[in-house]
Amino acid sequence: MNRLQRVLDALVERIDTPAPIVLVDVMQGNIERVQGFADQRNLKVRPHVKTHKCVEIGRRQIEAGAVGITAGNVGEAEVFAAAGFDDIFLAYPIWAVGTKRARIRRLAESARLRIGVDNVASIEALADAMGGEPDRLQVVIEVDCGARRSGAPPEAAGDLALAARKRGLVPVGVFTYPGHGGAGRDARRRAAEDQETALTTAVRSLAGVGVTAEVVSAGSTPTLEFSTSGVITEIRPGEYVFGDLNNARLGSCTDDQIALFVAGTVVSDWVPDQVILDVGTKALSREGSPEIGYGRIAGTKAVLAKLNEYHGFLPLPDDEFRPSVGTVVPVVPNHVCPVVLGFEELIVTDSTGTSLQRWPVDARGFLN
Repeated sequence: MNRLQRVLDALVERIDTPAPIVLVDVMQGNIERVQGFADQRNLKVRPHVKTHKCVEIGRRQIEAGAVGITAGNVGEAEVFAAAGFDDIFLAYPIWAVGTKRARIRRLAESARLRIGVDNVASIEALADAMGGEPDRLQVVIEVDCGARRSGAPPEAAGDLALAARKRGLVPVGVFTYPGHGGAGRDARRRAAEDQETALTTAVRSLAGVGVTAEVVSAGSTPTLEFSTSGVITEIRPGEYVFGDLNNARLGSCTDDQIALFVAGTVVSDWVPDQVILDVGTKALSREGSPEIGYGRIAGTKAVLAKLNEYHGFLPLPDDEFRPSVGTVVPVVPNHVCPVVLGFEELIVTDSTGTSLQRWPVDARGFLN
C-alpha cells in the first residue's frame, strides 16, 4: 500500500474531506535538507511563505537557520510581522498608493523591511509612502533573467539603485526569479545559468554607480539545486517545504519528499469507469492540463481528468483500482501553493498517521 494511503487510513475517522494533510516529519526533513544544502555553500535561506502561509511553519524554517522570510504581498508580510518575524523581504514590485502607504510605513517600523523594485515610478511611490523617513526602507532591484515576468534588464539595475538612493531609500542589492526553470527537467539548469548571468551583470551595474550589492537573491525551488554561483548570497525557495507533482516531474523533489496531499472521498460512481471525488477547484485550483491531469491518486496511475468547483472527475485506468463510494483517497496536487490558499487549517500528522494537530493557515485570504 502507498505510504500516503496508509497515513490516510489511520486518520480517516478523525477528519472530514476534502482536507489538506501535512506529514510533519517529511516537511521537517525538507526544511533541514535545504538548510543544510545552503549552509554547505555559505548561502542564506529566505523561504517564501506564500507556499504555506502558516506562522508555525515559518517559525520552523527560522529555527532551522533561515535568516528571514520572503512574502508576496503586504498582507502576508503584516501577518508574519504581527507574529514576531522581524526580517522580511517583500519580493514583489509593490505599487505603494492608497492605504498601502501607511501599511508599509508600519511594517518598516516593526521589522527590517526590504521591498523589490523594477521601475522608477514605483521607487518614487515608495519614497513618498515613507514620508520623512525613507532611509528606514531597503529596496532590492528586481532584474529579469529570462522568465519575462517582472524585472528590469540587468544592466539597468545601477540606474534604478541611483534613483532609489536619490530619494533617500537604501538600495541593498538585486534579485531575480528564474521561472522558466519550470518548463522541464532540462530547463532547470539552463534557467539557473541565466540567473547567474543576470545577477552578475546586475551586481556589476550597481558597482558601476558606487552601490555595493549586499543582497544577491535567487529563487526558486526547481532551480535551487543549481543556484550555487559565488555571486549569490541568498536563496528564496517556497515549494520545497511541501513538494508537489510539478516538482517531482521536474526532478526537484522525489515522491518521498512530498509532504502535503489532499484527502478526498468518492461520492458518486454512476458513470461507467469513472468516480467523482469531493475535491474540485476550490480545493485544488485549476493547476494542470488534460495531458497531465489535475492531481494524482497516490500509489496509482489514476489522475483527475476534470474539475468543477466541488467535483473531481476521476477516470479509472484499469481493474486494479476501483474505489467505491465512501472510499477516502490521497490526492497529490500538481502545484501546492494554491491548495493551501483554499483551506483555513492544515491537518498535521506524521508518516504513521498517529498524531493529529491543526495549524491555521494564518495568511489565508491576504492578497493585497
